[in-house]
Amino acid sequence: MQVKPVGPRPASRGSFVRFDRSAIEQSIPRRFELQVDQYPRRLAVKIGDLAWTYAALDSAANRVGHTLLARAAAGVGPVVLLIEQSAALVAGILGVLKAGGIYVPLEATHPTAHVATVVEEAEACLILADAAGAAVAAAAAPATVVLRVDEILAGGGSTARPGVAVAPDACAYIYYTSGSTGRPKGVVDAHRNVLHNVMRYTNSLGIDRDDRLTLLQTPGFSGAVSSLFGALLNGAAIFPYDVRREGVAGLGAWLVRERISIYHSVPALFRLAAQGADAFPDLRLIRIEGDRMSRHEWILFRERCADGALLVNGLGATECGLVRQFFIDRTLPVTEGVVPVGYAVEDMEVVILDEEGRAAGPGQAGEIAVRSRYLAAGYWRRPDLYARAFARDPVDPELRTYRTGDLGRRQPDGCLDHLGRRDARQRIQGQWVDLAEVEAALLGAENVREAATRVHSADSGDALLVAYVVPQREPAPTVSALRRYLGMRLPKAAMPAQFIMLQRLPLSAYGKLDRSALPLPVAERPRLEAEFVAPGNRLEQVVAAIWTEVLGLDRIGIDDPFFDLGGDSLRMGQVQARLRDRLAVEVPMVALFEHPTIGALARYLEGEVPSAGPPAEVQMAAAVKVSEGNSKS
Repeated sequence: MQVKPVGPRPASRGSFVRFDRSAIEQSIPRRFELQVDQYPRRLAVKIGDLAWTYAALDSAANRVGHTLLARAAAGVGPVVLLIEQSAALVAGILGVLKAGGIYVPLEATHPTAHVATVVEEAEACLILADAAGAAVAAAAAPATVVLRVDEILAGGGSTARPGVAVAPDACAYIYYTSGSTGRPKGVVDAHRNVLHNVMRYTNSLGIDRDDRLTLLQTPGFSGAVSSLFGALLNGAAIFPYDVRREGVAGLGAWLVRERISIYHSVPALFRLAAQGADAFPDLRLIRIEGDRMSRHEWILFRERCADGALLVNGLGATECGLVRQFFIDRTLPVTEGVVPVGYAVEDMEVVILDEEGRAAGPGQAGEIAVRSRYLAAGYWRRPDLYARAFARDPVDPELRTYRTGDLGRRQPDGCLDHLGRRDARQRIQGQWVDLAEVEAALLGAENVREAATRVHSADSGDALLVAYVVPQREPAPTVSALRRYLGMRLPKAAMPAQFIMLQRLPLSAYGKLDRSALPLPVAERPRLEAEFVAPGNRLEQVVAAIWTEVLGLDRIGIDDPFFDLGGDSLRMGQVQARLRDRLAVEVPMVALFEHPTIGALARYLEGEVPSAGPPAEVQMAAAVKVSEGNSKS
């Protein structure tokens, strides 16, 4: 396929080596080992104060590989990973691949029932875990052997390469996403396809051995693949950063301190990162994927980045990898509305299909379908799902078409606009959330007769998931009870930010749910188990003022839990930043999670805030804001 060079492109540096097409006809560990042989002393992975060279990372991965081979008598198959963001996670992934296995990344924060289902669905032969992951594994899958990655790396096992022959078309990983029935589905991909995806990123972005790439995506999120292997299969360095553990307040400063050159995240996280530094002198590429980009990201990019840097809006999916890119420099005007996802990359053809499945013309909206030889292998042990989403070409059997379920339209010059989903799946904080799954879980809660969900756009531009509940009887269930119930059944991204109680759901003239008539989110304090108690002392008033700003509520009591009010880890990061600005105190992210109410946090801050306290104008503003909110009670 001919790729049309349009707009600004990354300038190739002297250290850039093009990723040759012949390089995809091997395994991922073989390509990695070639980098080790060429750059043994170069930095491979760094997190915090821990830094491993390529030789050190290779040795660590070899230890993991040998241990897996020794424990899996019948051969290494799917191995579930329950390891937090760390160098050990990187070694674990490479170790599984070196042993000829298939890695299945999960997170210790996933509900136990979800972990149990995935271990069973994947038919995992082993679980590789850290301390927190091992505790989850013991509860979720007590019959499955659990190996501690920290013990393996601290041991004296062999650091020689296992030497297992892995074919290019062998399975490399299974990434699980939620399905419309509540049953998770695993996307499977082969080594060749992963390498082809790395080739597309490498050649379009000019990734070279001098680059330093972020790894911000959580282990269970497939967006981590391009960053991880984009670095390690090119001799570059990968820098994991655990946003949930470290918080977002320090992310911007970390990017500057580590001299990151290629940044990758969803738009919402980039906006928060940009608040933490005045300038990013070393950033040359900012990749925005996983959600729709807005003009706001371009403004921040223009203000923070140096001449020559590029903002890249991309489109991809777990089932197909990267399919489109749009490059934006500091001079290109970006107006309100849809920011394009751009032009074709190597070997990935995009077709827009109308309702009858025929190719739509320029300017016509339709479903985005991707045609290629390098699509994902399918869904793990789910031929029914594969048949619905993938179709083989009647002329060339190696070509397949994947129907993404996304809506798009093609501009006259071939540039693609992404218009959102055509079904009930929505992007929340960069992850797909199936609204039908959320509604099904809500209907199982006590005292819920009907339930619906809708995604609204918050003032910040983020997607806001709102749940609408019709109770069976009064009093209606509290938000606290609903969140507690859903927290045991849904991933964090699928937790509604707000719950609105209704007497009935709006219906269309045809008797169907009219989602467009569901009311807009409100700024009122929700009904909680905790009774409202107004802030009293000075610190409580300052914290309350910050919480009302971040959460957009009219009033908040000192015993109201932050997450029951619709808070999440990103908003917790905003609280962290504002506490630093207004009280001149650096509150660790873990302390915010351990003190999730205004009262508890204020008591914690009593020993942390300088004796002079916040400026008088801050105290006054906080008191006025809280007073106005309390007057509505």
